[in-house]
Amino acid sequence: MHIRKTTVNDIEKILEIFDYAIKFMAENNNPNQWVNGYPNREYVEIDIQNDSSYVCIDDNGDIVGTFSFMIGEDENYDEIYDGNWLNDDEYGTIHRIAVMGGRKGVASFCLKFCLEICGNIRVDTYKDNIPMLNFLKKEGFEQCGTIILKMNGDNRIAFQKSI
Repeated sequence: MHIRKTTVNDIEKILEIFDYAIKFMAENNNPNQWVNGYPNREYVEIDIQNDSSYVCIDDNGDIVGTFSFMIGEDENYDEIYDGNWLNDDEYGTIHRIAVMGGRKGVASFCLKFCLEICGNIRVDTYKDNIPMLNFLKKEGFEQCGTIILKMNGDNRIAFQKSI
C-alpha cells in the first residue's frame, strides 16, 4: 500500500467509502456520528484545497481508504473538558478517516503514515463508535477528555498519541 494526496478525480471513490462507513457505523450501534449529509463532497473539496486530503492505495491501484491530516492547531481542540492533553507541543490532527469494507490494516497503515510526519497526533471520535475507540486504544492512543465540535456543538472523546 501507499498513500498520496487526493485529487479531484478521487472524490467519487471517497464518497463511496464514506457511504460504506456510514452504513457500517449504523449497523454497529453508531447511527448518530456521521449524519445530515456529513461528510460530503464539499468537505472533500475543502480538504483538497487545504492540501490535507489523502487516499490510501492498495497494491492493485485501488483506493481503499481516505483521511484528512494536517499539522497545526485545530480550533476544536482549543478547550478540553474532563481531562488534559498529553502535551502542548505542535500536533497533527486526523479527521474523516474511513476504510472500504473488508480491508484489514488500512487504518493502521494510514496512522503510521501520519505519525511518521508528525509524532504528536490528536484525534476524536463519537462515544458510540466502538470500532474506532478500540482501534485508537490498540494503536496506543490515550484518552484525554472530551471536546466540543465548533460546527454543531456535539461532544467527542479526545485522544492523543505522542512518540
